[in-house]
Amino acid sequence: MVKKFIGLAALAIMFVSCNEQKTAYVDTKVLVEEYKEMKDVEAEFTSKSESVRQQLDSVASAFQQEVQAYQSQMGSMSEAQRKEKERALMQKQQMLQQQQQMQSSRLREESTAVMDSLVNKVKDYVKDYGKENNYTYIFGSNESANIMYAEEGLDITQDILAKLNEGYS
Repeated sequence: MVKKFIGLAALAIMFVSCNEQKTAYVDTKVLVEEYKEMKDVEAEFTSKSESVRQQLDSVASAFQQEVQAYQSQMGSMSEAQRKEKERALMQKQQMLQQQQQMQSSRLREESTAVMDSLVNKVKDYVKDYGKENNYTYIFGSNESANIMYAEEGLDITQDILAKLNEGYS
């Protein structure tokens, strides 16, 4: 009877251990901040944004000089000439504002598309990592506290980050 009980207990322990779920978590904030490709993309878009800003500043400065030239000459112009010049300047100002909005929008859309692509790349990598390492779940943790507590050994952020950066280099 005791042997049967021990045998059943051993069988139950084996059955439970076979069905054990393997879980871990990744600190998504750390991934975003320390992933080399993400840093490179952010630097690229910061540079593009600065370039667009400088170009727009240059155009705005030229327009401002044109306005100042008009203001210094308007005393010697007829009423009709002043109205025509003011109309032309207002039209030019509207075109410059539209150009600025279009460039900003284009840059924002491009940035969003690239960042979304990177986020999907990281998600796909974590999914593949989970499958290869037999994880049942890999949770994402961030400042909004999706995970309130986890044992330290369950944090695989640095391993994922190292492999992502290795794959990027």
